[in-house]
Amino acid sequence: MTQHLTMNDLHDQLSKITQKDLILDVRSHEEFSDGHVPGSRNIPHTEVADRQSELKGFEKIYIYCQAGRRAQVAAAMLEDLGFKNLICVSTTGMGHWRAAGFPIEK
Repeated sequence: MTQHLTMNDLHDQLSKITQKDLILDVRSHEEFSDGHVPGSRNIPHTEVADRQSELKGFEKIYIYCQAGRRAQVAAAMLEDLGFKNLICVSTTGMGHWRAAGFPIEK
């Protein structure tokens, strides 16, 4: 079962996220290059199923997008593929992150 959190929660947990975990940005490559959560990896939600092998081996996968919808779609796809370590930012996203003034990596 996928867990859910907000961008505030993700920000609060950043210091606890290790190399065994993945922060997955499922926005487009263009959106990602314009700024993303520090340390996150970009796989657009339309490519997640085809690139699932890159996601195996992580203890936790935190998924986010711009506002929550694409993260929900990606999480549902991965859950259908058997992933049980998903944490979805389902009601907020990078827009909220920027508005809160959290650090952005480019």
